[in-house]
Amino acid sequence: MPLESSPENPQPLRRVVHLVRGWIERLGAVWVEAQLIEINRRSGSRTVFLTLRDRISEVSVSVTVSPATLDAAGPLTEGATVVARLKPSYYEASGRFSFFCDVITPVGEGQLLARLEQTKRLLQAEGLFDRTRKLPLPFLPRVVGLVTGAGSAAERDVVENARRRWPAVRIETRYALVQGPQAGEQLIIALEALDRMAEVDVIVLARGGGSLEDLLPFSDEGLVRAVAACRTPVVSAIGHETDTPILDLVADYRASTPTDAAKRVVPDVVEELARLTQARSRLAQAITTQLHRRQEQLDGLRSRPVLTDPTASFAVRHEQVATLRHRGERAVSGRLERERVGIEHQLARVRAMSPKATLERGYSILVGPDGHAVTSVTEIDEGDDLLAYLVDGQLVLEAREQRPASWPTAGGTR
Repeated sequence: MPLESSPENPQPLRRVVHLVRGWIERLGAVWVEAQLIEINRRSGSRTVFLTLRDRISEVSVSVTVSPATLDAAGPLTEGATVVARLKPSYYEASGRFSFFCDVITPVGEGQLLARLEQTKRLLQAEGLFDRTRKLPLPFLPRVVGLVTGAGSAAERDVVENARRRWPAVRIETRYALVQGPQAGEQLIIALEALDRMAEVDVIVLARGGGSLEDLLPFSDEGLVRAVAACRTPVVSAIGHETDTPILDLVADYRASTPTDAAKRVVPDVVEELARLTQARSRLAQAITTQLHRRQEQLDGLRSRPVLTDPTASFAVRHEQVATLRHRGERAVSGRLERERVGIEHQLARVRAMSPKATLERGYSILVGPDGHAVTSVTEIDEGDDLLAYLVDGQLVLEAREQRPASWPTAGGTR
């Protein structure tokens, strides 16, 4: 029944809000199909906020869901189509209308995306996407292996662009189905056949654009593992820039298109010739510059005095040697003169203390009968034979008389 009200008889707001809540809750849970356009996980929160939008009209709603319910649906990505059981709710305190989801599951492309995401996480956990596993592409491959559909536009793009860039390039093509249930197996067979050829230096897997279902073979787990096991570098050239099959993650190089793959695997002969010409020009310029520099260094060496007049240095050294010799001779002569004077001085001192010098001054040395010098009259008896040593000889004397000393003193004669 409609709620009666008028300006004279208005209804309390709380009653209106309460009635609205009752109407909404009587609707109960309902299954809906919609597109998941936003997933908002808040750190530490027990609630995840989703935004669902109708697939046709511009209608979107906010939905709350528990992390456990969302994780049970498998890996969901934004843009996936889902079927969810929603229960509408209305909060009286804020007047906010929202939905609570207790079951959600992907369908259609959303289901495919969820399955692909699960496969991707499994292969990533095994390390098949690590950058350390990537093989470098050769600069100029002897043979380019190509796996593609027979008569496809992708084959034409790769072959024509590769030969336009390098006319002598050799391409070994293996055809396989590029969509459908049998495509994955045929792609693996063609890939392994090219990998066994020793002359093939790089392999390109090429296909034009298509829907998610059309590109499913290039996300096949078996094909991804076969690419990871290849000894030959593999280039993925599947679809357009926005198409990202799992093959792009395991391949050694991802090309945005088949044309881009052709540009990547073979060099451009025109560009390489231009680079070669430029390198030769730089090399010639570097050699010329180096020769000029060495010539300047050689001219500088030739202009030095030692090379202009090689004997000039000998003259300078001769003067230095003569000066040093003169200084050495003077030093030796001076030292010898000082030593001579010192020796003469020492000799004069020795001579001054010599008994011979005393004898030369008129003294003599008197030796008694016992052969010892006589220093006192008491050592001699009258009649003893004495020997007197003079400067020019010896005298034999006889002691006739002893007399006491009578030397002059300071006060007179004794």
